Amino acid sequence: MATEATQKKAAAADAKSGLRRLKPSEVLFNDGEQANSLFIIQKGQLRLYKPKGKGFIEIAVLRAGEVIGEMAYFDQSGGGKRSCAAMAMVSSEVIEISFPAFAKTMQGLNPWFKTIINTLADRLRSTNARVKELESNSTSVNYSTGQHKGYEFLKSNDVIKILGMLFLVYKSHGEDHAEGYAINKRTLDLYSHEIFGIIESKLDEMMIILEDIGLMKKVNDSEGKPNVYVISDLNALRGYFIFYNTEKHLSENKKLKISKNAQIFLENIFKKLVNNPPAEEGMTSVNVSDLLNFWKQQKQNITIESLHEARAHGIVGEALIGDDEQISLQVDFVKLKKLLPNIQFMNRIQASNEEKANY
Repeated sequence: MATEATQKKAAAADAKSGLRRLKPSEVLFNDGEQANSLFIIQKGQLRLYKPKGKGFIEIAVLRAGEVIGEMAYFDQSGGGKRSCAAMAMVSSEVIEISFPAFAKTMQGLNPWFKTIINTLADRLRSTNARVKELESNSTSVNYSTGQHKGYEFLKSNDVIKILGMLFLVYKSHGEDHAEGYAINKRTLDLYSHEIFGIIESKLDEMMIILEDIGLMKKVNDSEGKPNVYVISDLNALRGYFIFYNTEKHLSENKKLKISKNAQIFLENIFKKLVNNPPAEEGMTSVNVSDLLNFWKQQKQNITIESLHEARAHGIVGEALIGDDEQISLQVDFVKLKKLLPNIQFMNRIQASNEEKANY
């Protein structure tokens, strides 16, 4: 009976083997949880990280063709538990192989070959432990002096460094493309990692953000692999760099801080004006009653009060109520057009940081 129970247990574990699809930011496994399978990445990229405080320590970024989660199988001293967490950075696919299924494969190997594999695993485990120790000492969570801000994966200096690197590399080596300027990932890796010393996972995160805001896209190379990155507007990239570099030197009370609700409000005002912009500079009146009524019906907490930060920066002025009870808002279209892309980019960076602080 014991043998039958063992076989049933092994069969149940084997059933876990198969294809798994992961959404962006979906966690594959958590640090310290019991492991019962390893994975081969078929598509996408996954981040390995070690939670620490309100943030985490970067370990590695793995891509298609690489194996993940295998150390728990070889690490007898670790009790078969995960030594770190893994999360999909983009839509990804992995092949899950249960440990019992993997053990059957190992049993079929020659004894000397198993010895080599186990030796390599032991050495890799020791190296990983040392790397984590060093990273824990050098890449620990940082908190700003003065006002407490919490964990930030992409700090202002990171953003400035990456944007500056991208602009220089695309300006120097970018090839003409139907949708902008194109560069192979190998060239970006050379400059970012070898020359500028940018952490791989931070560059990958920035590339995802630039894709999300529509400034960058991946296309296939001559071998049909998505290894070519196309920037549609170098001036926009330069604009983000200048904006972040300028903000860095401002005092906290002068920095541009616009909430997500205010961003949505400003985006809709921009849509109203972009096809028929004001003929003169300065403030122009925009009827916003329809917008406010819509958000009220949708039970979204977006009101005139949401714009207090934008008002402080001179993007909008006071709201006026007419005799017909219509609400009009004074808007500086020139300033709105200039600052809105920076607001969108800044808030996308902030959303990324907040997401990672909650891992």
